[in-house]
Amino acid sequence: MRLVTWNINSLRLRLPLLEKLCATVQPDVVCLQETKVPDALFPQEGVRALDFEHLHYKGMKGYNGVAILSRLPLTPAADTPVWYGQEDCRHVAATIHAPGGDIAVHDFYVPAGGDEPDPAINPKFAHKLAFVEEVTTWFAGQKPARTVLVGDFNIAPLEHDVWNHKQLLKIVSHTPPETERLNRWQQTGFVDAMRHFVPPADKLYTWWSYRNRDWRKSNRGRRLDHIWVTPDLVPDLASMSVLEDVRDWPSPSDHVPVVMDIGPQG
Repeated sequence: MRLVTWNINSLRLRLPLLEKLCATVQPDVVCLQETKVPDALFPQEGVRALDFEHLHYKGMKGYNGVAILSRLPLTPAADTPVWYGQEDCRHVAATIHAPGGDIAVHDFYVPAGGDEPDPAINPKFAHKLAFVEEVTTWFAGQKPARTVLVGDFNIAPLEHDVWNHKQLLKIVSHTPPETERLNRWQQTGFVDAMRHFVPPADKLYTWWSYRNRDWRKSNRGRRLDHIWVTPDLVPDLASMSVLEDVRDWPSPSDHVPVVMDIGPQG
């Protein structure tokens, strides 16, 4: 199964980029974040034209939104929680009926958290910390197996997941309160599948700000997008790539897709 995760930053705006991406890498499953489209306006026709017959999504106008697009049959998860007491379309899950056996896929868009890393004065940061805590508690009670967890977590946990570790320790996305919570979430039963292929001592980014005029030259990136798997899937991890060149496509997202091959390829 070839899986892609991508914060597309508006599905309707960037549907042509999704088409180009799918023609290039031929994924079986695509998990999107920040689709920014209410369910009634989801571009089913355009997505199905890319051979994704099986869809599961939650969206709202202008913000957030997650979607799982699959060329393999899927069964939507029935009982996913309402995080932080509000249904703001940040999580969708399904069982993918893959050739090598069923795989549960969870697609998350974690709150960004605003600019000030102090929950006492920044409600957005408080929301982010509480969201990760709630998700951690839930997964701790699930005992996940044959599960892939992907998405834009808006946290770069490791020293070399950011362009300057010391400088970003006080910047939202790399602060200790965020990275410590993300690590606790991962410890509920997951392995960092991207770092399975790229050692922690090597730089690894998936996001470059629109503010960087020449993003490639400055290379002030962060790894905000992640793929985790349960240990039972680690032997099936075949390859991983971060598609940095997508950042240079016309009207790009500030995130780039991550591709993971798991088990037999269809």
